[in-house]
Amino acid sequence: METDLNYYKQLVDKLPLLKKEIGKVIVGQEEVLDEVIITLLAGGHCLLEGVPGLAKTLMVKTLSEVMELSFKRIQFTPDLMPGDIVGTEVLEEDHSTGKKFFQFNRGPVFANMVLADEINRTPPKTQAALLEAMQEKMVTYGGKDYRLPDPFLIIATQNPIEQSGTYPLPEAQLDRFLLYIKLGYPSEKEELEVLERTTGTYQERPEKVLSGEEVKDLQKLTREVHLDSSLLAYITRLIRATRLENTSIPEVKNYVEWGAGTRAGQALVLCSKARAILKGRFSVIPEDIQHLIYPVLRHRISLHFRAEAEQLDTDFIISKILDQTPVHAK
Repeated sequence: METDLNYYKQLVDKLPLLKKEIGKVIVGQEEVLDEVIITLLAGGHCLLEGVPGLAKTLMVKTLSEVMELSFKRIQFTPDLMPGDIVGTEVLEEDHSTGKKFFQFNRGPVFANMVLADEINRTPPKTQAALLEAMQEKMVTYGGKDYRLPDPFLIIATQNPIEQSGTYPLPEAQLDRFLLYIKLGYPSEKEELEVLERTTGTYQERPEKVLSGEEVKDLQKLTREVHLDSSLLAYITRLIRATRLENTSIPEVKNYVEWGAGTRAGQALVLCSKARAILKGRFSVIPEDIQHLIYPVLRHRISLHFRAEAEQLDTDFIISKILDQTPVHAK
């Protein structure tokens, strides 16, 4: 038992080193990186939104390298077909017997870490093929099931600008993403460092920190993190406060069309536990919940047209819910 405890402590101690190695390639964006790692520890998938040129692809690729995970990138386009993602059958011939047979050639989704670049630029049929793989963690083709690698993480990106010719993800499909992460511009100091690093000849290579098996062990440990019953009740109140029939918060009643489902509460619990692990703790504190409620809820609340007219977003509603929902029930 003590051996197991020491082993898990060693794994948790590797997480700061993991971020340090990624920092050799990626400048800044620490909060975004934390949330991507939290997604992995919680065993989910995330949607990453940011304008082009903010190193989204490089961040994900570097993360896979320092964890010895296989990585594939899929560029979503209007003509991309489901078979281009999951794979397809091809006719093969056994040269010893001359018999022909169909062989399933696995697509790029068969990797530990998959970057679905600009997911909103492909039609719903192709989006659905990826989302099915996310949910089931397997691909069914020709009546056969093919298990996807474990661990398995999809990071989908979308561009907040240039929305012409795109296919926005329906709310029910957005809900499949554990976190909706927004990637902002770097600070002036960070941008200067990026320019210095990337326009010369020297490039530092990150070292491997975690294996795939160790990542799976960290995922198991995440579910064992302690969450006090009072904090579980706090999460329940926060989720229910997004719904018109359960809330007295004026901003929710005035601007929200429909609130978050129970999956949002599950996501907030798991992500709070994962953040505790990332911070070197084995118990969730209110700060974990309050920090992660934004990426957990921002894609799970639908706003009324009045909110759009007044240029209000879901983060504004979430802030009001946090302000008016005490940690401990009165």
